[in-house]
Amino acid sequence: MMESLNLLLSQALTPYDVHVSAAAADGKCLVTLCNAAGSQVLQRAFHQSQFSDTRALIDVADGLHRDLRVAEGRLEPCMIAAMRSVSQSPTFTAAL
Repeated sequence: MMESLNLLLSQALTPYDVHVSAAAADGKCLVTLCNAAGSQVLQRAFHQSQFSDTRALIDVADGLHRDLRVAEGRLEPCMIAAMRSVSQSPTFTAAL
């Protein structure tokens, strides 16, 4: 399963090389993304249950994409908070 998971995430997160560690006793797996030069760009822990469901796996990939944009300086964390605030605002949704 880990091999197919690595392949799926590698395809979703191209051009980064993805490594998923085996689950620890607490059920957590480390996902490490490396650039073409082999340098670690990002590392996040996920519970193995997040890899068993397609929708949860898509959420993992989306979260990693977001974290990559932040790590690369293409997205500021304050912008994420602002976007969430606007999308949850009843005034904004009523205007649509």
